Amino acid sequence: MHPLKKNRPLRRIVLSGAATVCGTVLLLSLKPHTSTAVAVAPPAASAGSGSSGSSGSSGSSGSTGSSGTRTVTGETVQTRWGPVQVRITLEDGRLTEVTAVTYPQENPRDQEINSYAVPQLRREALAAQSADIDTVSGATYTSDGYRQSLQSALDSAKS
Repeated sequence: MHPLKKNRPLRRIVLSGAATVCGTVLLLSLKPHTSTAVAVAPPAASAGSGSSGSSGSSGSSGSTGSSGTRTVTGETVQTRWGPVQVRITLEDGRLTEVTAVTYPQENPRDQEINSYAVPQLRREALAAQSADIDTVSGATYTSDGYRQSLQSALDSAKS
């Protein structure tokens, strides 16, 4: 007969209690994942365009200097988590800079998400030279707003 099948309930209680304690200790020893970059500096405003708090600008553009350099600010796109607005710089028809003027950063979670999403969206826009960029996982609403504002800025620059 198996040793645990005998009429010794105290042994089973002690073994199950020890197993429970060991399992709990192992679970509590796991470290939660923490992000290294939580804070995001507010975007810097450049001298050639409107303020970052503009809520209804529909693509203001201005020439900023020599050799076909233009800076154009896209429309403000309202997303579920807040407004998103993008400013682009074109030199001789080539996209050379993309800056997120306004994006959700009201709480620490918004700051955490957008600290990695906004630079990734910028890199993709500069590489693609268009608004045909991928959505950043975990930042779907910001990505959609970024893409729409970028497209409106590109459209304004062409006209």
